[in-house]
Amino acid sequence: MSAPEATLGGYVAVHGRPPGFTGSDGNAYSVGVFSDDDPGPDGRYGAALLFIRWSAANAPDGHLESDYLGFGATAAAAEGEVGRLSLHRVKAILDALIASHPGSGST
Repeated sequence: MSAPEATLGGYVAVHGRPPGFTGSDGNAYSVGVFSDDDPGPDGRYGAALLFIRWSAANAPDGHLESDYLGFGATAAAAEGEVGRLSLHRVKAILDALIASHPGSGST
């Protein structure tokens, strides 16, 4: 995988779609970045990862959300910071979320 594709934002830019992962629970997940609509008390926007779990019938079947992983003066800046995460790091975050919510697949 080339360097741009090794990050979340790079993968989306190259392939035009979010990456998919097989979680540690054996389920299929896709991932996207979301941000706050309004800045927090410190004036910064926060951005996080949203993992959608997919059923065997290829329908959404739950989700997991990370804590804020990036902050910026604008929502786009915060999302850009999260988009620079490596795909390996994104997968590690997914597996940690699965481990902290056993059997739920949703927060």
